[in-house]
Amino acid sequence: MTNDPTADGQQREKCTIPGKIRFGKNSHSSQSMNKSQSQPLRIRRERRAARILVLFSLSFLFVACAGVRGPGVTETATADSSPSGVRECPPCPKCPGEKEVLPSQPPAQPLQAARWEELPGWNEDDPGAAWPALLQSCRALAKKDAWRDVCAAAQAIRMAPTGGDENAVSGIGAAEARRFFETHFVPYRAVQPDGATQGLITGYYEPLLNGARQRGGAYQYPVLGVPGDLLTIDLGEVVPSLKGKRLRGRLSGNKVVPYWSRAEIVAHESDARQFTPLFWVDDPIALFFLQIQGSGRIRLPSGEMARVNYADQNGHPYHSIGRLLVERGELTLEEASMQGIRQWATKWAETRPEKVSELLNANPSYVFFRELKAQGGGRERGEEGPPGALGVPLTAGRSIAVDPQNVPLGAPVFIDTSWPNRSEPLRRLMLAQDTGGAIKGVVRADFFWGFGVDAGALAGKMRQPLQMWVLLPVGMSPAGAVPE
Repeated sequence: MTNDPTADGQQREKCTIPGKIRFGKNSHSSQSMNKSQSQPLRIRRERRAARILVLFSLSFLFVACAGVRGPGVTETATADSSPSGVRECPPCPKCPGEKEVLPSQPPAQPLQAARWEELPGWNEDDPGAAWPALLQSCRALAKKDAWRDVCAAAQAIRMAPTGGDENAVSGIGAAEARRFFETHFVPYRAVQPDGATQGLITGYYEPLLNGARQRGGAYQYPVLGVPGDLLTIDLGEVVPSLKGKRLRGRLSGNKVVPYWSRAEIVAHESDARQFTPLFWVDDPIALFFLQIQGSGRIRLPSGEMARVNYADQNGHPYHSIGRLLVERGELTLEEASMQGIRQWATKWAETRPEKVSELLNANPSYVFFRELKAQGGGRERGEEGPPGALGVPLTAGRSIAVDPQNVPLGAPVFIDTSWPNRSEPLRRLMLAQDTGGAIKGVVRADFFWGFGVDAGALAGKMRQPLQMWVLLPVGMSPAGAVPE
C-alpha cells in the first residue's frame, strides 16, 4: 500500500495556516521539473487552494452566525489578536427581544430560620387547642433524640380529665401553651425551591358510607383489602440514596411488572381468587372519594359502625378527575370541587353510567383498605380520628397532611390561609400527622376537618393559598429534620 496521501503517485503541496498563509512551497517537489513547466501547474494549484480556503471560511462563518442575526445587522470580521493573525468569527449579535439566559440558581433551602413575630396571627391563635394533637405526636416521637426533651416537658404538664371521660383531656391555656412553644421550638419558614413562600392547602375528612359485609341488593361496589399478589419493593434496600422510595408491582412469570391500574382492578374486582372485599357499598362515587380521603366509616344494615383506613396503593400516580373535567370544558375551575364533581356524576349516572366509569378510571391510582376496630361501641361520634401516616389518631381542625420529604411528620406547623371559599383568615397551629398521594411540595398541606357531612362540605370547598412555618425543637437542624 502506498504511503502517498493522494494514492496517485503525485506529491500534494502543503497549505500552512498558522502565521502568514502561504501556498506552493513544496519541499518534496522534483528537481528534474523545470521552471517553465511547473509554474502554470503551481499557479493553478494555488488558486484552487485559495478558493477552497475562502469557501471553508464562509461556511464556518455561516454555521456560527446563521439564524441569530436581526434585520439590518451585519457582521464585521476582525483580526484575531493571536500571533497567527487568522481571523475568527466575531460574537454573534443578540436578536432584538431575546431574553438573556442567566445561569441556573440552586434551589432555595426548604426551611429557613424565622422569628416568632413574623408569624401572622401567632398571638391571636390559641395554641392550647393544639395541645392534644401535640401529645399525640409525642406518642410517636418521644423516643427520638431530637424530640425526647420537648416531649417529656409537654407530657409533664398536668392535663385535666374532661366530661367524665378519663381518656379525654383538655388543652392548656393559650398563654401557657404559647410560652411553651416559644421556649422549646424554633420557627422555620417553608420555602419553595424557586424561593416562593406561597403554596396550596386543600381539605379532607372522614366520610360516612352505607354498606354491608356481603354483596347483595344495593351493595354492589367492593371496598377491597390488600391483594395477595401486590409486591412492595423498597428501593432504599438496593440504592441507599433512594431510602423511602417504593415501587409496587406484581409477578408475571419471572418478571416484576406494574400492578393493575384502576380500570383493570375494577374489571376484575369481583374475582374472589384475586381480590378480597372487606365490605360492599351502595355508591361508586362515594367509594371513589373514600379512596381519596384515605379513611372512612361504613354504616351496616344492623346499625353497627365499621371503620376502614388506608392500607396500601397500587403504585400508579394520582390523576385529578376534577382537573380533567375542567380541561374538557364540562366544569369550570370554581365548580371542580368534590361537591361539583359529585353533582356531575349524579347527573350522568342514570343515562350514561359508562361516562362516569370512564372518568373515574382516568385516575389509575387505586387504594386498598384495612378494617379498624370501632371505638365507643360503634357510635358515629365521640371517637378519636382515624390514624394518619404518623400512626396516631388525627385531630379534627388541628391535623394536616404534608409531604414528608420536606416537612417532618409529627412537627407543629403554623399555617396562614383563609376559610374555604371565604376571605376570612384562618391562622392556627397544626400538627403534621398525615401524608397523601397528591400532597407534594414544600408549601403544601391538606387540612383534616373531621368526620361527617359538615366536615365534608368544608373539605370539598377548600383550595386556598397557603403560607406555613414549621416548628422544630431547639437544637434540631432543618437539614436533619427530613429524610435525605
